[in-house]
Amino acid sequence: MDEFRDMFFVECDELLEVLANGLRQMEQPGFDKETVHAVFRAVHSVKGGAAAFGLTTLVTFAHRFETVLDLVRSDKIEVTPLIMGLLHRCSDCLTDLVGTARSGQDPDEVKVDGLMTELDGLIDSDGEEDTAFEFTPITLDFGAPLSFDAPLGVDMPTAEPARAGLLVQMAPGFQLYRSGNDPMALLASLRKLGDCDVVLNDESVAPLEDWSPEQPGLAWEIGMPEGVDEAAIMSVFEFVEDCCMLSIRPAPIPEIIPAEPEPEPEPEVMAQHDPAPAEAVQTPPPPATPDEASSAPTAGPRAAAQSDAGQAAPTIRVALDRVDRLMNMIGELVIKEAMLSQVIQTAGMHEQPDVIAGLDAIRQLASDIQESVMAIRAQPLKLVFQRMHRILREAADATGKPVRLITIGEQTEVDKTMIERLVEPLTHMIRNSVDHGLEDTVTRQRRGKPQEGTITLSAAHRSGRVQIEVSDDGGGINRAKVRQIAEDRGLVAPGANLSPAEIDQLLFLPGFSSKDEVSALSGRGVGLDVVRREIMGLGGRVMIQSTEGEGTTFSIALPLTLAVVEGMLIQLGDQTMVLPITAVQETLRPESSMLHGVGHGSQLLSNRGELIPIIDLCASFGVTQPEGGPDSSVLIVVETDSRKRAAFRVDAIFDQRQVVIKSLEQNYGRVPGVSAATILGDGKIALIIDPEEILLSMSNDQGRRMAAMASNG
Repeated sequence: MDEFRDMFFVECDELLEVLANGLRQMEQPGFDKETVHAVFRAVHSVKGGAAAFGLTTLVTFAHRFETVLDLVRSDKIEVTPLIMGLLHRCSDCLTDLVGTARSGQDPDEVKVDGLMTELDGLIDSDGEEDTAFEFTPITLDFGAPLSFDAPLGVDMPTAEPARAGLLVQMAPGFQLYRSGNDPMALLASLRKLGDCDVVLNDESVAPLEDWSPEQPGLAWEIGMPEGVDEAAIMSVFEFVEDCCMLSIRPAPIPEIIPAEPEPEPEPEVMAQHDPAPAEAVQTPPPPATPDEASSAPTAGPRAAAQSDAGQAAPTIRVALDRVDRLMNMIGELVIKEAMLSQVIQTAGMHEQPDVIAGLDAIRQLASDIQESVMAIRAQPLKLVFQRMHRILREAADATGKPVRLITIGEQTEVDKTMIERLVEPLTHMIRNSVDHGLEDTVTRQRRGKPQEGTITLSAAHRSGRVQIEVSDDGGGINRAKVRQIAEDRGLVAPGANLSPAEIDQLLFLPGFSSKDEVSALSGRGVGLDVVRREIMGLGGRVMIQSTEGEGTTFSIALPLTLAVVEGMLIQLGDQTMVLPITAVQETLRPESSMLHGVGHGSQLLSNRGELIPIIDLCASFGVTQPEGGPDSSVLIVVETDSRKRAAFRVDAIFDQRQVVIKSLEQNYGRVPGVSAATILGDGKIALIIDPEEILLSMSNDQGRRMAAMASNG
């Protein structure tokens, strides 16, 4: 039972996604009527599944919710901004109720009762009385053989032949039962349309010892009388047509023979009930899987849609910990491959072609397996982005600012581990943009801006990383105010020489807030501090770009995976370190004419008409430089996520290979200029350099003078 309950909540997540998408589409002018039907079906399916597990509060609320949606789709309630606001709040409440039911917590009864009162007001204003929804479970007794004499309250005569009209063939798939729907309820609904003949086909039901819930095997053939149109029949199956095999076609007129009446047809033989030609008889096969059931041909207005849905590739659900174990094994494989390479090098076998070819094949295979596992773990950011719509609505209601959210790149994929950990930082960033970034309505009108503010949430793959941006069209950062607050709170020394970028970074300091009063959204100084800490925990970086009066953009740069990185092995004195290959632009041994001294021992690299600051990594990490000095060193030109460029001076470059990322903060502590560590083939530990933080260390007076000279050419 627990397995079915877990599957129900997984389906709820998918249905709630459909619900949220549909409501946003309903806000657009000229939305399709089918959108309302999809929203209604999603709520109805949640209610049906919840009833099967006795989730009373969830069922009751979903019933009121779908009643209002039914009035909307029947054009009895006009879709207005006020109504859409209520529907969005009901969708959020339904999501909360599903969450509390999953965790076993008590729901917020005050919130639920308040929304149900508003829903009842709409139902009462329409003049219709909403009947209370009651779920009565059906007890199935498997102790005795199936009997057609007691068909659970649905008459299924077999003596009378099918009459002229429509012939309905239905074979429920596993999905139908799992979502809490009952075939007997469908047959009862058909009975209300007219006197119908029902024949059960159980020939595909496996023996009890071999029976599986994934292969129910039951099928029905229903003969509908004349006068019942196909649209009325389809309305009965509206919520289950995607999880059962359904066929609706004209019923043949039986041939009348003046001789003795034919013997009663066997209920399990559907063809005897239909004397049509052999090619016209379609005995439905057992719906082995939900995918097969959904791919069966369906006559009716949605046949094409079902046919397309049936072409979807089959999928399976696998526990995440299994994939994590597989990813860890891939990491160990990469380490073993590095060790094997080291042994071959030590043994002097690195020049033998066969050995090198075999080693390269193993390396390529390990890389392919790692990419395949990464593809399995990758998930689109759509689910995270959809949550932000609710965050934005709540922030807009709290501040009284009209705001709309535009999402771009929802299908951008990131590692599964990052999905949940991105929710909190993005939540703080959205709230910050609404509360701090956007001006109030009066100020926006005075500045010639639309009353409604716009926040854009976008994602894309750039240079081997995932770039997520949150931008607004607000007033931008008031750097003078930020600096004054920082000085008043002792966060910076009065009169300190700070660049605009450094002032922007003050926003990430713990305890910093530009609000004088504490509200539900801000004022405690924990928002952007949480953002920076969480993103750095993911191996990423947060950057700010702001223009006063025009708006602010927060950019998050994340690695594609937290497990393996492609790196360049470099030598600094007697130490071996790793430089991520995504940051490397080029490597070179500069001629003396390309080097220009500036200040106290600092240098600039003249490369292709550009002056680039040179950073000696040996000096940065306090490593003793070997004999030969800078003249024998190599320069590596890097570019960071914030588009800053520099030339790193290193002693030598060993190799380029994949390395397994090991957290340094969890196992040791934070090291400036280092993002993580790895294990080399000889068993030694190598630090993975963080180019972004190395360049940020240039933010002293000397570094700023060098950058200014470089930009001036």
